[in-house]
Amino acid sequence: MRNLSSLLRPSKLEDFVGQSHIIGKNTPLYKALSAGVLPHCIFYGPPGSGKTSLARILSQSVGSEFFELNATHFKLEDLRKIISPSSLLKPAIFIDEVHRLSKTQQEALLPIMEENQAYILASSTLNPTFSLTNAIRSRSFVFEFSALSKEEMQSLLDRALGMIQVEITQEARAYLISSSNGDARAMLNLLDLASLSSPITLSTLKSLRPNPMGEGVSEDDTHYNLSSALIKSIRGSDENAGIYYLARIIESGESAEFIARRLVIFASEDIGNANPNALNLAVSTLQAVRKIGYPEARIILAQCVIYLACSPKSNTAYEAIDHAMEYLKNNPPLPIVENILPTSLNYLYPHDFGGWVDQPYLSKNLDFVKKTSKGFEKTLNEWLEKIRGKEKNL
Repeated sequence: MRNLSSLLRPSKLEDFVGQSHIIGKNTPLYKALSAGVLPHCIFYGPPGSGKTSLARILSQSVGSEFFELNATHFKLEDLRKIISPSSLLKPAIFIDEVHRLSKTQQEALLPIMEENQAYILASSTLNPTFSLTNAIRSRSFVFEFSALSKEEMQSLLDRALGMIQVEITQEARAYLISSSNGDARAMLNLLDLASLSSPITLSTLKSLRPNPMGEGVSEDDTHYNLSSALIKSIRGSDENAGIYYLARIIESGESAEFIARRLVIFASEDIGNANPNALNLAVSTLQAVRKIGYPEARIILAQCVIYLACSPKSNTAYEAIDHAMEYLKNNPPLPIVENILPTSLNYLYPHDFGGWVDQPYLSKNLDFVKKTSKGFEKTLNEWLEKIRGKEKNL
């Protein structure tokens, strides 16, 4: 095989396909490169969208030597070897799968980034908000890559076919694009292998890839639409619809970790204290699927979806914090009442009064938390009444 992915890898920005919102001629990053400035960059997005290729091009644009590392077998010794005081050029260090770096490994990058000893470029298929420390993110610029559009995939396919000169049917052309779900690497790898059996027909491709990798980036029911359908089905307590859309999302190629993160958010936003154990199960699901991939992860996700769908629903916590945040935007901060300041001698220790004592905690009466009788929230409110000595005679 020729390895079309490598042969077609662009060496300059003019040949790079896709991500015009990041590196188009009017973008800040493009203008910075034109001025010889390269910031520390973190790229995240789906496979085959050009993250590594763009990192190489950025390195070349500032005349830097490119070093590629992978976080799965990252060693600090390798980093120290690259950062040499005797080096005349500032190296560009590219770390693939950066979300897998430990906190200690991330901390080792901080002085390098802070002192500009190297250009730090990194990529991930996951949103770095969930995996990288605030210190790393504050020293870099995070760019989200998109799966390539049909037009962009067509452009790459035309280049590849012009290079290998192979017969191919129109149906096969269309399938190469539609079945690759915006992943250029996957499309070129399929073309590469299929080209050994010229002419390339639809049946040739389907013998190598019987099913599309996903539903395709241009379809109506992809990613956010399917995610929305899943969450709304669970919110509506329809466990069968929830399982159906879960299956659709899995079949579309979505990562188990992305799905689990959405379920964790749902557990607090839509169930909350109506069933506090929902969050425990959702977090356990997230931890489990990080260690156990497909196909078994589908069972763990299904268990969580059914439990969340069958749980009582409440958005009390969600509304309470949003109301409080909105109040802060529109009102000056309230002074902390004197009796709960660290230096106060007037603080009344509740445990000395049987667990509760009447004293002020706010300088103004505010009411953000709605009292409901939804699920376990009824019990919580009964506890509050008893704590405050307001229980009713039963």
